Amino acid sequence: MKKWAILWIALLLLVGCEAKESEKDVIYVVTTTGQIADLVEHVGGEHVRVEALMGPGVDPHLYKATQGDIQKLSQADIIFYNGLHLEGKLEKIFSNMSKTKKVVAVSKGIPKEKLIDVGGAHDPHIWFDLDLWSYAVRTVRDELGELDPKHKQQYNERAEAYESQLMQLKEETKKEMSAIPKKQRVLITAHDAFHYFGRAYDIEVLGLQGLSTDAEYGLKDIQELVHFIVERNIQAVFVESSVSKKAIEAVVEGAKQRGHHVSIGGELFSDALGKKGTEEGTFIGMYRHNVKTIARALKGE
Repeated sequence: MKKWAILWIALLLLVGCEAKESEKDVIYVVTTTGQIADLVEHVGGEHVRVEALMGPGVDPHLYKATQGDIQKLSQADIIFYNGLHLEGKLEKIFSNMSKTKKVVAVSKGIPKEKLIDVGGAHDPHIWFDLDLWSYAVRTVRDELGELDPKHKQQYNERAEAYESQLMQLKEETKKEMSAIPKKQRVLITAHDAFHYFGRAYDIEVLGLQGLSTDAEYGLKDIQELVHFIVERNIQAVFVESSVSKKAIEAVVEGAKQRGHHVSIGGELFSDALGKKGTEEGTFIGMYRHNVKTIARALKGE
């Protein structure tokens, strides 16, 4: 065999080995929601490959795993999920998977006294309180650092930078919400996803359904909400990207029959991010979209 051919084969083998080594260096992470996927990408950077089971418009409360999901979960180096029963229908799967691999609830580091208790259950929508979401950032940072100690310092630095962005977002939001007159700071949506947001920014929050969209609502619930809207002269209510609009439309119609006009102030992202490649497809972009939509509608602009 000619000398150049031998050199060429050796070079190909070397490149192939380097590619395999490079693949080994990348942690394959599977998450449930887009919010968690975005967080892991910020902390992990080029050292992670992240896939979210749930895309835009998907309701995690009702989500059931497909065969494809089971395969992804089985192949993952680590699985991150929200916890606090957000992904109620996946909990048995996570319990089984945890016997053979790292399965981590990003909510695990949050002190219990900082969680909102509703009827004996903790509200799982922790990402709407940016202080609580910072605990999730640190959990992801620590877990990736333990799994891949070689890049621990980079995870620490990236987590710190991301937390700084979240705190900046928190200050922006405070400014926007404080500009809404106090009596108009009432946020009404299809289900109780925004209580942490309300607590953080001094906003009264009501949802037609409970913490989970799995909860039933009836005519009495609609009538009570309509009565509240009419009595308080509420001007705007909101639909959610991952929840059917029918319930809120029924509330709007009920108010109309009582001689009160209430408009749909816009669509909020509650349990899912927007489409990939859009501003709302990132956590910070989604949060800013919600803030702007709420502020504009409640100020009557």
